[in-house]
Formats: sequence, C-alpha cells, structure tokens
Amino acid sequence: MKQIFTLLLVLTASGTMAQNLAPLTVEKIMRDPKWMGISPSDIHWSADSKKIYFDWNPDKADRDQTYAVTPNDLKPQKVSLTERRDMPADGKWNRSRTMEVFEKGGDLYLYQLSGGKITQLTNTTERESAPTFNTDETAVIFTRENNLYYLKLAKGELIQLTNFVKNASDKKPAKDNEQIAWLKKQQLELFDVIKKEAKDKKLDSVERAENDGDKLKEIVIGDKRVNFQQVSPDGRYITYRLTQAAEGAKSTIVPNYVTASGFTEDIPNRTKVGAPQQSSELFIFDVKRDSVYKVITKDIPGIKDIPDFYKDYPKELAAMKKADADRKVDLVGPYWSPDGKYAIVNVDAQDNKDRWLMKLNAETCKLSLLDRQHDDAWIGGPGTGAWFGNSTLGWIDNTHFYYQSEASGYSHLYVADVANGTKKQLTAGKWEVQTLQISNDKKSFYFTANMEHPGITHFYRIPVTGGAPAKLTGMKGGNEVTLSPDEKWLAIRYSYSNKPWELYVQPNKAGAKAVQVTRSTSPEFNSYAWREPEVISFKNRIGKDIYARVYVPKNADPAKPAVIFVHGAGYLQNVHYWWSSYFREYMFNNLLADNGYTVMDIDYTASSGYGRDIRTGIYRHMGGADLDDQVDGAKLLVEKYGVNAKHIGMYGGSYGGFMTLMAMFTKPDVFAAGAALRSVTDWAHYNHGYTSNILNEPYTDEKAYRESSPIYFADGLKGRLLMCHGMVDQNVNFQDIVRLSQRLIELHKENWELAPYPVEDHGFVQPSSWTDEYKRIFKLFEETLKSK
Repeated sequence: MKQIFTLLLVLTASGTMAQNLAPLTVEKIMRDPKWMGISPSDIHWSADSKKIYFDWNPDKADRDQTYAVTPNDLKPQKVSLTERRDMPADGKWNRSRTMEVFEKGGDLYLYQLSGGKITQLTNTTERESAPTFNTDETAVIFTRENNLYYLKLAKGELIQLTNFVKNASDKKPAKDNEQIAWLKKQQLELFDVIKKEAKDKKLDSVERAENDGDKLKEIVIGDKRVNFQQVSPDGRYITYRLTQAAEGAKSTIVPNYVTASGFTEDIPNRTKVGAPQQSSELFIFDVKRDSVYKVITKDIPGIKDIPDFYKDYPKELAAMKKADADRKVDLVGPYWSPDGKYAIVNVDAQDNKDRWLMKLNAETCKLSLLDRQHDDAWIGGPGTGAWFGNSTLGWIDNTHFYYQSEASGYSHLYVADVANGTKKQLTAGKWEVQTLQISNDKKSFYFTANMEHPGITHFYRIPVTGGAPAKLTGMKGGNEVTLSPDEKWLAIRYSYSNKPWELYVQPNKAGAKAVQVTRSTSPEFNSYAWREPEVISFKNRIGKDIYARVYVPKNADPAKPAVIFVHGAGYLQNVHYWWSSYFREYMFNNLLADNGYTVMDIDYTASSGYGRDIRTGIYRHMGGADLDDQVDGAKLLVEKYGVNAKHIGMYGGSYGGFMTLMAMFTKPDVFAAGAALRSVTDWAHYNHGYTSNILNEPYTDEKAYRESSPIYFADGLKGRLLMCHGMVDQNVNFQDIVRLSQRLIELHKENWELAPYPVEDHGFVQPSSWTDEYKRIFKLFEETLKSK
C-alpha cells in the first residue's frame, strides 16, 4: 500500500512538472503554437442569426475544425461536413432582408430567410460570380466570363447584357494593294461565275444585317482586362473598367533550394519599386444610345499638380512644368444611389498624393468634385481606400453618401449631401474609426475605434445624423465584433495583453454583459504568470506623444541590460491592451525579463492608431524620426529604469529588422548589439505599392532612397550584428541580405553573422527555424549586453 501511495505521488508530481512552463526557454516557447492552445478564428453568423460559426482547435488536431454555438446555448459543438457544405455563403441581401443571393463553387444560389430554403440558380462549368438583385428585386444580375447577365427569378429567363470581345467579329480585311486589286477587277470583268459569287455575297450581307438588327453590341477590349462591371439601377447604363497591364515590368525570381524534385526550382515573384504600373480607364455603355463612352478625367481638380518633393530636383521640376501632363489615376465605381439619380466615382492618384470622390454624370461622362483629400506625403489611414486603408463608403439614402477621411488629422466618418455638396463630420477627436458598417435600416453606423486610449478598441453605434456615440462593448482590451445579421447580437473576439483571443457573445445593447464561449489556452500555458506590460507614453524630441510597453524584470541583472523590440510593417500597432500578433516575441520578451533584461516595445513614428502626422512622419526618410523615437526610448530606459547605457540591444523583423540595421549603422554608440530579421536593406529593391507611398520612386526621388536604405550606411557598424533571413522570402527577397553581406565583406567588417533559413518565407513556419533563430538572438544578447 505504501509503495502504491509513493508511486501515485511520483506520478502526480511528474504530471505537475509536465504542466509547469517555468522556467521559460527558447525551446519551450518556440514550439508549434498548438502547445499554447488555439484561439477561435473566422467568426461568422448564420444567415438567420441563429448560430455563430468559428474555427477552433481545442483538441490540437492537425487542422482547425468548424464549431458552432447559438446565443442561447453557448456550448461549442463540432459542425458536420454536411452542415458546412450546405451553409449559405456571404452574398447580397434584398432591401427587406428576406432573400440573399450568393456564389458558391462558381454557381449561384438563392437563400430565403423564411424557412431557410436554398435554391440553386445556375449549374454550369463556367464561373458565375458577383451576384446582386436588380432594382425591383425580380432578377439577379451577375458576371460570367467577364460579361453581365440578367436572370429573371420567376421565369428563369437568362438575358446577356454585355458582349465583351477581344477582337471585333466584323473586322474588315486588309486593304488590297494595287496589283491584287487590279487582278480581282479583271476576274470580275471576264467571268460570269465570279460575278454571280460577288452578287450572292452582297445579298448574304444584307440578310445578315437584317437578322442581326437586335444583336448585342460587341465591346472590343483587346488585350485589356475588364472588371467592375455593373448596371445602373434604371438599367440604362452599364459601367466597366478596362485595365492595361504594365509593359516592360521585370519581376524578381526566388530560387527554392529544398524541393521534392531535388532540383533548384524558381519561384516567380514581384516587381521592384518604380517598375511600370498598370493603367485603367472607366467606360460607360449607354444602352439607349447603343454606344460606349470613356469617363473624362482631364477636369479633375489638381490633375496636373506636381508633387511637392520635386522642389529638390529643379531640372526635373522644370521638365514636368513644361510637359503639363495629367497625373495617372485609378478609378473605382461608380457607386450608384438607390434611385440611380447620382453616381460617385472614387479616384486615386497613382502618385498616392490625392484621393477624389467625384460625382459622375453618366450621360455626359463628366466628373465633378464632391470631396478631395490631399497629402504631400501620401493618402492613407483606416477606411480611406489607400495602402493599408481599404475603402469604406456608401449610400445612406438617395442623396447622402458616407465615407472616411483624414482631413482632421485622424480617420473619421463624414456624410456628404450630393444634391447640394455640403459635408458633415460625424465623429471627431484624437482617435481613429478603424472599422465601419451601416445598419440594415440605414439609421445608424456601427464602428470600432480607439476612443478611450490608443491601445484599447471598443464597438460603438452612432445615428447617421450624428450625435454622441454609444459604447456597446465593455471589456478593456481588444474587441473584434461580428454583428449578427438581425443586429440583435454581438459575437466578440476579445483578448487582453497577457490573455489570448477568446469568443464572447453579448446582446447588442450598451451595458450588456459579454459571456465567454471558449477557453482555449492550455494548462501548461496557464501555469506561467505572463506579464501585463506596463503601457507608458513619453514625449519624443519634437514633442510628440509616443507610446511604449515596458517589461520590468523582478531581478535585474547586475549589468543592467535592456533590449528594445521593434515591430514590423511600419504602419502597425503593437503597444496596446490586446493579445499581440507578435505572440512569440511577447513570450521571448517575458523570457528576457526573467533573465534580468528590461524590455521596451515602442509604437514609433509611422505606427498605426495615432493619426495622420504619426503615420506620415517617415515620409522621404525611413530610419529618421522613427529611429529617433527608439533612441529617445533608450534614453528613457537609462534615466527612468536604471539601464546601463552601454548595454542596450535591439531586435525586430521586416521593418523592425530594417530599423535594427539603421540603428546599428547610424547610432552605433547607442546600441551595442542588434538582431535584424528578414530585413529590408535597400528600399529600391522592395515592392512598389508600399514603398512608393513613402519614398516616391528611386529614379524620381533618389535622395529619399539614399537617406533611407541601410546598405548606404553599413560602414558605421561597430557593435555585434546578427542577421537572419528566410531563403525563399517572397516579400523581402533573400537577395536583399546577400547584397548587404557583400557590402559588409567589402568594408572589411568582422563583427557580423548571417543565419540563412533554406525553407522559410517571410513569416517563418517551422518550429525548428523559430527555435534556431531565437537561440541565436538570446545568445547574442547574453554575450554582449551582460559583459563588463
């Protein structure tokens, strides 16, 4: 009996130790994330608002599975394959929200809310897509093989509305030269049989013309791509956009060395910044006049404006003034009012300096200004339609159009009366509207915003006429809300800084209690007391408020070391009260703090969540104001937290890796060691969409690229530098780090090393790679920042 009892004690102790995560090690925290527990994701409601579906993996299976709960029964149940297959997809509802039309697997379906009946409308080998109801809701309009079709619901009659073709079918033959023309004339003169054939051809042509009187007009598009096809509410106009692919745009190639074939295989990749860009034009097919017209852009206000940065290049400025050319623009839309009386076109300048909302006169094809957003840097911010911004706009009624703008310095909600041109700002303050949707009855807006604190998000409701927003969520942290289709319930994906995302359900009422649905974290994860980082703010050298998270060690190492972590993307936020997407780095920062380091994580200039001036503060100089914030943070670590100024290191990936390189090369007396991961080393070799916003183009603004690219400053390296990079990185190509390595070799630098990862893309996947990378980082800091 005593032996059995002793054995039980040993087994119990062993089980306890197996669940105890402390002390943290790199090997433990960089395992497959399943060890932590997998949070719910892809949360969406059933069309009838009776169920919440989400992906989850509480059993640590090979793949996540679909689960469901109801607002009245919050116990998650696995969803069967049959139920998943039969679920309606997201589509377009009619005005009364009794029917939804959607596309699934390339076919169209009609869902009727009453009774939950689903009717298949098409069953073809071709792909039907983008279905929507016509104005009186008696038919569905959709796209098939680039063309628009009209399907009558009652009779099932299918009508083709457009006829886009590569080449005209009645293309005239090439004109004969003089010799061939003379020979044909001679044959016609000499032979009766030739005369009869010519007469028959002429009669055939007349008959075809009579029979084809109602034939759908051919719209020749050549080698251009057609998209944004739509019909005006009254059916008179069909609008579409033609896009011409860029000519002469060379793409990079990423060699893949570890392949199933045993041979090196090339992965076709992206172009580099400054490559030729595609161009587009918006057209109107006037059904009444049976004619096609191009929307006129030459009268857009500021269409000939020359970007302000050209003042640094007098010769080029003079040439541009002489050319007096229209700037290239991209047009999206039109967005028709419900009654079809008005149409709005979103116009973006390809140089990223302007966004216009223009009223379209479909009969004349002319545009007139509704709103213009201009920025000498670049247009951006949530909901504005630019890079990282998406586009949030639409109609409240027949005359009121809503949109987001950074005109006040922060992205806010505006409503324009298109009849008289007046505009009203509905939200205001030093915070951002981050998501936006209009209610079913068009009487309210729902939006997510960081109104209370830059690092706290809540869900709000505000009348479309304006007024005080009502806060609907109440939990401090991050609240990602999915509103039920009937708008009675909120499905909330919520997290806190040291608590991963979980699913909650709450009635759609201010002050209502949110009830937790999932509990995803493992006992092993819960066994460690994860730190709640201290969120602070400080004034940078130019007086701006900069926010940071600080991990303070319980027992600081005698060397008083510190590490600054730099988040990636540039335009991203990591100083907040919700669970970070950098969860591995968060755990590593806890490990560093456990080992006596003070760790700081800064939302530097360029970060999201803080408005236009912070967002654009790096224009034409990456590694300028953003790096100054890191240096100011290092100074704060010394003055407030007692850190040794000679024992400060830095690490980060992507943009954070770029920042680490700039810190090690241009501020070598501030940072003793740095780990630069998947780093941009030369912005002239990055992609166009991101880089041209901030630095323009290498051949138009070479000064900006020289000031912003680490490769030009490599000679400044003094401390120890670790560089880690995936060899199949399709975002920041491995070529970037190879070029910098060659530069360091030629500069005779010795205190650096490169760790390549043969199977990794930009975001590492393999736990072995994460483990190897962070063991190297930890070793770097242990050997450099704790030395005397």
